[in-house]
Amino acid sequence: MKEKSTLKILAIIAFIIAAIFFVYMAYIAKAWSYLSKDPKACINCHVMNTQYATWQHSSHARDVTCVECHLPTDNFFDKYKAKAVDGWNHTLAFTFNTYEPAMRISDDGAKRVQKNCISCHESITSTLTSNADKYHNFKDDYVANGRKCWDCHKEVPHGKVRGLTTTPHNLGVKEVK
Repeated sequence: MKEKSTLKILAIIAFIIAAIFFVYMAYIAKAWSYLSKDPKACINCHVMNTQYATWQHSSHARDVTCVECHLPTDNFFDKYKAKAVDGWNHTLAFTFNTYEPAMRISDDGAKRVQKNCISCHESITSTLTSNADKYHNFKDDYVANGRKCWDCHKEVPHGKVRGLTTTPHNLGVKEVK
């Protein structure tokens, strides 16, 4: 009988240690920040500093956060599902150092950004739709011929960033108060 109570106490102690470790890791990783739309959450991992810094110096920094471009904006559940999937993929890539120096958006992420570009710039895209046969076609999530908004608008909003060494001295992360 004494062995059972000892095992029970050890199990409780192990559980408490695991819970403390989990809370500590969540604190160190700033896990709560990923539930916000604060762009600083994107630079919790140093590999996104270049993208953050170039976004800060773009016209989009005034009104648009990372979340508003890179995640679904029309559905709460889709947004947090995408956050969870992207977060999991980023965690694996950054933890095991399996990402390439030239950061590339996933196909799913590209579809979301394309949809958000068209949605945000609806007044422009509706005008351009009348010229679809010449230049633009916004009937699908992707432009019908496979082109995306950033194929032409390459420097929006991340400049010429293509990798971790693109801006080796960075543009500096400015504190917004």
